Amino acid sequence: MGSVIGDILPLALGVAISPIPIIAAILMLLSPKAKGTSVGFLIGWVLGIVVAVTLFTLLASVIPEQDPDASKPISGVIKILLGVALLFLAVREWRSRPKPGEEPALPKWMAAIDEMTAGRGFVLGFLLSAVNPKNLLMAAGAGVIIGTGGLTVGEAALAILVFVLIAACTVGVPVIAYLVASKRMAGPLESLRGWLVHNNATVMALVLLVIGVVVIGKGLGSF
Repeated sequence: MGSVIGDILPLALGVAISPIPIIAAILMLLSPKAKGTSVGFLIGWVLGIVVAVTLFTLLASVIPEQDPDASKPISGVIKILLGVALLFLAVREWRSRPKPGEEPALPKWMAAIDEMTAGRGFVLGFLLSAVNPKNLLMAAGAGVIIGTGGLTVGEAALAILVFVLIAACTVGVPVIAYLVASKRMAGPLESLRGWLVHNNATVMALVLLVIGVVVIGKGLGSF
C-alpha cells in the first residue's frame, strides 16, 4: 500500500501543478460570476480526476496477477509507453515557450470566462481533468500503478482518494480561499495569474520531464 502511494504521488503532483487549470480557476475568481462559475469548475475538475483514475485502475486490474517478487512485463511496458508519451509532451511544451518579449498565447476559450455560467464551468473543469492529454496520461499512469499494485478494493479506493486530493488541491485551495475571504484574495490571485501565464510552458515542460523519467524508471523496474 505504502509503495503504491509513493509511486502515484509524483503523478498527482504533476496534475496539481498543471498551470492552465489554475489560470482558468483564477480567471473565474476574478470574473463577475466568480462564486458560481468557480465552484462549478472545481466540482467538474474533481469529478474528472476521479473518473479518469478510476477508469484506468479498473482497466489495469484485469492484467493477470503475478507473484509479487516476479517481473511484471505487461505493467512495465505500459508504464514505459506512458513515460515516453510524457517526455514527448515535455519537449513540445518546451518548444512552445514564448520568445523574450513575446506575449504568451493562451487558449481562446479563456476570453469567454467572464460570460461562463456554473454549468459551463463544470463542463470545462471536467474536460481539463479527464480529457486533457497531459492530465489523462498522468491519471492513466496512476491507474496502472494502483490497478497492478495487488491492493484490496478498500486500499485501491484510499489510493485513488489520495491521488484526487493532491491532484485537485491547487484548484481547490484558491477557490475555497476566495469563498472565505474574497476581498483579500483578489490581489494575490492576479499576481499568481500573471506569473503562471508567462511561465506556463516552462513549468509544464519541466513537470512532464521529471514525471516521464520517473514513470519510465518504474516501468524498467518491473522487468
